[in-house]
Amino acid sequence: MKFTKGNFLSTRNFETVEEANAGVLHWLPRRANGKISQATRQIPAVLIEQERAHLRPLRNSIFRKESLLGREERTTNEKAVISVKACGYQLPPKYRNKKVEIYTTEDKLFVFDLFTGKEIVTYRLSLIPGQIVSRRTCRREGEKTVEELKAAVTGLFELESWKRFTERNFKTFPRYARDQCLEAKRFFTEKEVDSEVLERAITYCLENDTPSFTNIKDTYVHFERESRRPEPALVIDVEGLGRHKPLPVGRRQLSEYETAARERAVS
Repeated sequence: MKFTKGNFLSTRNFETVEEANAGVLHWLPRRANGKISQATRQIPAVLIEQERAHLRPLRNSIFRKESLLGREERTTNEKAVISVKACGYQLPPKYRNKKVEIYTTEDKLFVFDLFTGKEIVTYRLSLIPGQIVSRRTCRREGEKTVEELKAAVTGLFELESWKRFTERNFKTFPRYARDQCLEAKRFFTEKEVDSEVLERAITYCLENDTPSFTNIKDTYVHFERESRRPEPALVIDVEGLGRHKPLPVGRRQLSEYETAARERAVS
């Protein structure tokens, strides 16, 4: 910069920035880069061509993460997850199906709000393809109070048994009420729920004193799979040989065996 100021700018007058830019482009190959450098005793324009074959792309640095350069846009899915290098990274629920900006270094991922520029979350890049990386703080709906979440979960179904189950859950897990509510909303609002199967699952969990929403989710999945299982085939007793399923038996004409026997005798 000192050389540019002393050799180029100090001896020239420019009326516009465009005029200065045009002049420096003529000055660079003739004076700055076209003559032998006193420091290296080489011509910079020639030396850079030799070094260009060994240059590598500049990596992103955590010290430049606040700069807009190097950022990329990503769109989250319906679960507020973005995909980066074949892995998924969880964002807070309010970013579902929205665009964000990411900045990646060699081992870290920084996610920024597209409109405010505020940093949302930082992750260490995963080396396991297909892995979903998340944090508890990202799964929580921080903008809602615990009481609002409880009311939303209680009102998911009109079943009286569901209200009894939620009351027992909130009494059993008072410290983890937010996480319990988010677990219920995540499962029971993303699929169509069979009320009869849900009633069976609730009854089972209440009778066995397992009032967590993780347990009722697993119980519901079990009973749902059981309800979709096909009816067993009819089992009959054939000629007193025991109870088993009837087996299909192929039938052939006697002439087919006679033909096969004659062909075997000739050969």
